[in-house]
Amino acid sequence: MHSSKTRRRRLLSFAAGLGVSLAGVGGVVTTPALAAKDVALVSGAFRRSLSVDDLAYLAETGKPRGLMVDILRLSNQNPEDVAKLLNQELNLPLVLTSRLMSTRIGDVIIRRVARIIYPLMVPSPDVSVPAIRAGVINGLQIDDGGLTAIKFLKAYPAEVMEVNIPALMAVIEKAQSISGLVQFFSESPLDGLKEAKP
Repeated sequence: MHSSKTRRRRLLSFAAGLGVSLAGVGGVVTTPALAAKDVALVSGAFRRSLSVDDLAYLAETGKPRGLMVDILRLSNQNPEDVAKLLNQELNLPLVLTSRLMSTRIGDVIIRRVARIIYPLMVPSPDVSVPAIRAGVINGLQIDDGGLTAIKFLKAYPAEVMEVNIPALMAVIEKAQSISGLVQFFSESPLDGLKEAKP
C-alpha cells in the first residue's frame, strides 16, 4: 500500500510539474486530461463531494443542482450570490503570475493555500504546491479573461481536490472579508520568510 501511495504522489507531482513547465515555456495548454471532477469537502471522518460540473452549472445559470441544492439550503446561502463568487475573475498576467509563484514569497503563499486545498488525501507539499501552480497557470489560459474558481478547477491536475474544512474555517476566522483574506495571504508571507530563514 505504501508503494502505491508513493507512486500516486509521484504521478500527481509529475502531472502538476508538467502543467507548470508547459505553461512556463509559453505553449498553448488546453484543459488538462487529468482535471478536477469533484471537490471533496472534508472535516475529520466527514466527507461530501461536489461535482465540478454541478459547480460550473451553478456558475452559468445561478441555479443549483445535485448535492448543491441541499448544501446551499442547509447553509442558508443564496445560489445567485454563490454563482457570482464562482464567476469572480482575478485578472492576473500570465507571465508575471508564473514568475511570482516561483519566488520565495509566492512559494510561502502557495504553501499556505496548500494547507487548505490539495489532491484528495495527498496533503504533502511536494504534490499539493505544484498542483496549485498548475491549476493557476493552466486556468489562466482557458478562454479569455482572468482566473475564476471554475477555470482553476478545470485546470487542477487531480480528479478530486480536497478542501480541508477546519483549515479553511481557521483562515476565515482570521479574515472576515475578502479584502481581509487577500491581506492575510499577501502580507503574512513575510512572517513565513522569517520562519524559513536558515
